[in-house]
Formats: sequence, structure tokens, C-alpha cells
Amino acid sequence: MNVFESSATQLNIPEDMLVKLEQLAKQAGAAILRVYGKPALSVTQKLDDSPVTEADIASHNVIIQGLEQHFAQYPILSEESAKISWQQRRQWQTYWLIDPLDGTKEFIKRNGEFTVNIALIHQGKPVVGVVFAPVLNKCYSGIVGQGAWLSQVTDIGEKRTALSLKHRQINAQPIVVGSRSHMSPDVANYVASIGEHSMQSVGSSLKFCMVAEGLADVYPRLGPTSEWDTGAAQAVLESAGGQVLIYPQLEPLIYNQQDSVLNPYFIAASPAWFQHTDTAINH
Repeated sequence: MNVFESSATQLNIPEDMLVKLEQLAKQAGAAILRVYGKPALSVTQKLDDSPVTEADIASHNVIIQGLEQHFAQYPILSEESAKISWQQRRQWQTYWLIDPLDGTKEFIKRNGEFTVNIALIHQGKPVVGVVFAPVLNKCYSGIVGQGAWLSQVTDIGEKRTALSLKHRQINAQPIVVGSRSHMSPDVANYVASIGEHSMQSVGSSLKFCMVAEGLADVYPRLGPTSEWDTGAAQAVLESAGGQVLIYPQLEPLIYNQQDSVLNPYFIAASPAWFQHTDTAINH
């Protein structure tokens, strides 16, 4: 049992929590789609120059209200209410970490590649995660140590599939997934070192989910991200048996740090990827 599994076990997380979180993410997704369907979008810039829309705020309000109603025992850190001091956060052993609309740039472009992210963090580790893509109607969820699932609406109804990377092998020509909006020189160098491969670009936390679903082998993020960008999707990936490791140290990615809510560089991949690159890590 690795440190992430033991953290989830300590909390004794019931599966009905995951069901409620999935419902909440879908309600937030519906609020986003009401804005998405408007002829024109109102976009403003935050202090860090990142865009925010009416949909970000609408989703935030739905999630906050739902978490406070059902799971008020844990504090909440959201991208849209991130000004919480370290003096306060340092007391948190367990808290909700949410990104009401991950991939706002993709939302503005109307390409459908945006998600609602809800994570539960315990002692610096993501232990529960839900990632819902409203336009794609795909909901990824997981409890570390218990399993990961993909729920998707099809022509014959909703289909729920268990996700597991335990026995998955790397593709003969590795599939690398990267950001549609951010391709750093460091990522380009990393990808070049892989050798022959195929590259797929997608927005938001869907990159983690593609790895969890077995649609990609590795997601190298050698550029800036914030904790709310990654927490939920990391929980999904690790619930499916994958790993997210700081690069190049290959150590676990830890949350609720004192200095910043920004993450270091990391690699998200199936276990076979790290074995293939001779960097297998047992936590």
C-alpha cells in the first residue's frame, strides 16, 4: 500500500461520497453549459492575466453550496476564492480543492475541452477526485485504493466502466498527451528524448484522464500549473493505478505547500511508463 492509498484508508471514504460528488460536478457542468450556450461570452482578466467568465463563477457557486450542504466538515480552496493565508491553510489536514472550470481558454474557444474538478486532499495527498467534461458528457472519478471509473452517456444510456492501469503496457509507438494551450520548451525537449512517438494535444485536466483511460502513455507537464488544476485528475489517475511524480526528482507531488499553490514540474503516467524509462518508484 503506497502513501496515497494509506491516506484514503485513514479517512474511510464511503463510495456514496463519490456518487454525491459526481452529481455535484454534473450540476456545476449544467451551470457552465447555460453560459456556454449564449451567443456571446463575457470575459474579464484576473490579476495574473488569466481569463475568468460568468461560467467560472456560476460553477464555483454551485460547488461551494453543495459541499457546504453535504460535506461541511472540510474547508474549501477554490481557484475562484484562493486568497486564503498560509496561517489558515497550515491547519488543514483535510480539505476540498476545486477548479470550477478548468480550461477557461478552451471554454472561450468553444472546443469543449474543459472540465469541472473536485478533489479531496488529505495530509497533502489527493485521495478522492471527480473530473467532469460537460460537453463530452464524460465523468471520471476515483477513490485512491478503491478504484477509478468513467461514466459516459451513450445512445443506449449511461455506461460506467472501471479504469485500471495495472496490466497496461506501453504502446509500441508511445502516445504523449500535452496541452493545447501551453507547450513549453522543456516539454519539447522531453518529448524529443522519447524517440519515435505520437503526440496528442488536449485542454484542461483531460490529459490526466486520457492516461487513466489508457488513451495515452504519458503526460509531461514541464511548465506552470496550480494545485487546483491537478488535484482531482491526479486522484483519478492514481486511483486507476497511475503515478504523478515531480520531474526530474521523481518524488510524489505534495499539496498545500507554504510558499505557493503552484506545482513543480511533473510527469503523469502509467506504471509501465516509469518501468520502461527505468524510473519505477515504490512509494
